[in-house]
Amino acid sequence: MILNKEYYLGVFGIGETNLEELVAQALKNGGDYADLYFEDTFYSDILLRDSAVSAGGQHLDYGCGIRVLCGEKTGYAYSESTDIPSLTRAAAAAGVIADEAVCSEVAVSPANRYFGKPNPKADRYPFTGDWRNEPLSTAVPFLESIESAIRAKENRCCKVIASLSTSVSDILMYNSYGELKYETRPLASLSITTIFQQEGKTVQNSVGRSLRTGTEFLTPQLATELAQEAVKGVDALFDAKRPKGGKMSVVMGAGASGILLHEAMGHAFEADFNRKGQSVFADRMGKSICPKGINIIDDGTIPANRGACNFDDEGVPGQKTYMVEDGILASYLHDRVSARWYGVAPTGNGRRESFRYNPIPRMRATYMESGKDGSVQDLIAEAGNGIYVDSFSNGEVKIGEGDFTFYVKSGYLIENGRLTMPVKDINIVGNGPRALADIKGVAADLKIDDGTWTCGKEQSVAVSCGIPSVLIGKLTVGGE
Repeated sequence: MILNKEYYLGVFGIGETNLEELVAQALKNGGDYADLYFEDTFYSDILLRDSAVSAGGQHLDYGCGIRVLCGEKTGYAYSESTDIPSLTRAAAAAGVIADEAVCSEVAVSPANRYFGKPNPKADRYPFTGDWRNEPLSTAVPFLESIESAIRAKENRCCKVIASLSTSVSDILMYNSYGELKYETRPLASLSITTIFQQEGKTVQNSVGRSLRTGTEFLTPQLATELAQEAVKGVDALFDAKRPKGGKMSVVMGAGASGILLHEAMGHAFEADFNRKGQSVFADRMGKSICPKGINIIDDGTIPANRGACNFDDEGVPGQKTYMVEDGILASYLHDRVSARWYGVAPTGNGRRESFRYNPIPRMRATYMESGKDGSVQDLIAEAGNGIYVDSFSNGEVKIGEGDFTFYVKSGYLIENGRLTMPVKDINIVGNGPRALADIKGVAADLKIDDGTWTCGKEQSVAVSCGIPSVLIGKLTVGGE
């Protein structure tokens, strides 16, 4: 939602003249650039365990972060009050970084400045029902309806844990270029964990949905979809066995498998890692890193998506960035700092957890475009023997080397080109650059997963991921 400028100035009790004075105070000792980030966020959450409310609450977070850049140095300070004396002290504290330091006056192309007014007609997350006006009790019947549907569908269900988390943030940004941006950001996240028991065995399944939307998020259709997803594949969970390990072909299913793309490749494309020489792709710009025809994107333009942004947290317009184009590394993910260093335009990836944090290059919605190699069944047949995985849980990645390890949440053995035994307790081990280079097929079935994905890189931000079904020639599968 994008309201009028006067609304946001009123929320923070600030005038445009005050903004100019604060930037001047921040740059009093010198510096290349300064910006202000005002935030007023309302949070609510409620948790049900077996139809009983076990936790819930609402709280506010309010304040302003002030940043000063001086060459390669960053000064940052924040205030939980937006009265002028408090903000002036924060601006002075951030500006200390430039005291007695040599700052480089970096020329900024007019094309890389963003003076346009926020446009409500181009808003990527309009909403009709404001979570700030919705009592927590309203969500209880909705969550109970999901539990009832799950228990009606599956008599092996012994416990249901359902949670709803929401937030609405009023944001105002201003910088020393004179750019003024403002908007209201909604976010709703619904998570369902279901535990099943059968003949002494216990398994669980977790599903979720998250979108940048208002109270209209809670629909009967969503309740039905999540209940169906919660019980899907329960037989396979009970029947799953640990297969024999080794190097083998791996087919990644469309959708949630995109988390491997996010972690094992996406982070290595973030410009701060590359600028500091910490990424395995630091010297690969403009070079082939995977087969022709493959496109990997980080996208802030998908309406209502968890990773969508009208502007990033530096006021740069959200955009669709091709990191890999036709197999060639085409772009890193830039904030203003890395963009100045590389002499390119920012890509709208400067993000932060809140006003307490400095913005850094972060992903939004990261995915691979659909390919032309048929269906997932075609890739399974081509694999011959190997593993099919459709979701991962926790994993580890070494940015510098590109090595990764991921735990497989669910999957199947592939034998003679067909799915056979469901599998469990296995890890997928590989190397990001080698895995990209070893892609043998990409199906035409891209799916963006609208799960409750959160990326942690010094600070946490909401993200999304997706992928079509992909066949990788060889990865190490940890099994028997």
